[in-house]
Amino acid sequence: MKYGTLPLYVKILAGMVLGILLGVVAIQGGFVDGINRWVRPFGEIFMRLLKFIAIPLVMVSLVKGVGSLSDIASLSRIGLRTIGIYVCTTVLAVVVGLALVEAIGPGRMVGPESVAALQAGAQGTATGAIAQRSAQTAQAVADTPPLQFLVDLFPENLVGAMANNGGMLQIIVIAVLVGVAVLLVGREKTEPFMRWIDSLDAVVLKLIDIVMRYAPIGVLALMAGMMADTAGNFDLLGALGLYVLTVVVGLLAMIFVFYPLLLHFFAKVPVRKFLKTMSPVQLLAFTTSSSAATLPLNMETVERRLGVSQRVTSFVLPMGMTVNMDGTSLYQAVAAVFIAQVLGVDLSAGQLLTIVATTTLSSIGTPGVPGGAVVILMMVLSSVGLPAEGLALILGLDRPLDMLRTVVNVTGDATVASIVDAHTEPESKNAPGAGAE
Repeated sequence: MKYGTLPLYVKILAGMVLGILLGVVAIQGGFVDGINRWVRPFGEIFMRLLKFIAIPLVMVSLVKGVGSLSDIASLSRIGLRTIGIYVCTTVLAVVVGLALVEAIGPGRMVGPESVAALQAGAQGTATGAIAQRSAQTAQAVADTPPLQFLVDLFPENLVGAMANNGGMLQIIVIAVLVGVAVLLVGREKTEPFMRWIDSLDAVVLKLIDIVMRYAPIGVLALMAGMMADTAGNFDLLGALGLYVLTVVVGLLAMIFVFYPLLLHFFAKVPVRKFLKTMSPVQLLAFTTSSSAATLPLNMETVERRLGVSQRVTSFVLPMGMTVNMDGTSLYQAVAAVFIAQVLGVDLSAGQLLTIVATTTLSSIGTPGVPGGAVVILMMVLSSVGLPAEGLALILGLDRPLDMLRTVVNVTGDATVASIVDAHTEPESKNAPGAGAE
């Protein structure tokens, strides 16, 4: 098979492996300085491209996502209930991820020598010194009024907020406010603006596609530099294996524990029937890694085999494809804390809350394209002062985890549709076809 015909995830994984091998050869051959001078810069270019695209991606995706929810006017109760449940499930998914990664501690497998070397390498990057930033954060927390975090959500000006990736929560607030304003003004007056947003969205997604084509080279360079930093301490590889296991355990817990509990207490669909009925949808989601590609089968299954009304299905599932990213949010929380553990950074309670808030609010801005979740994860790292270069640790392992994340996302959509249907008045439902087998 030619290189050009290989899937992107295979190329990224190959880049990760080659980067590890190059780093090992550099350590054994004594030319680590050559890696830092001639290879690492290509990784830094990749990180700069990701940072460049992060703010436009979040701004455009959030404005488009919120502004396109025009059906809320006619389905206000269903719409508000749906959004509320989606937000709650996302928050709980993030909390599950944080609890698992803190309990298992995959990044703590890395020895003190490797941690010191990685910290020293991170201090030489554009993201700054980790230890110094942690001390500054602790001092800032001690001197800050209790409600300052709420004040900091609102920027003084748009340009200032967009100039700093670390202030991404401000960007999210701005984008949500603009989307709400679009809804309140009405479709007729905002149609030209939304067409412009659609065009920007297409351009940004194409930019992500271009940047991700460069990802194998960027990952190779970053991984080679990171291995050179560890000076031959290969406990990092064992930590990566435990990280994958942590993510998988969390995602499987969502599918087989969390969602069944929600169905048992809040829906009319028997758990056994739900899991059996959803298996073809989950298999399609696993093989395609696309919620959008799975949507038609998911809608047909939820309506015809689970008995959810057509009106609820047609509203909740498409909205879930846009705003419900439970699997992605859990993964991002685990990944952020894992990178912090590997780098020897102890995240404060405030930083953990920032991860919860950022992953929850940005889930609506995560596009269903290769590389979209990676860009959002880089934003999450920046929001808590972690170097984005840590992405090199996990990027090569993203594809298989992405397949399972998609299964969680579509299962969550169907779960929420079942819950909303169980609590929707009969007269609000579209009777024809509802519950047909």
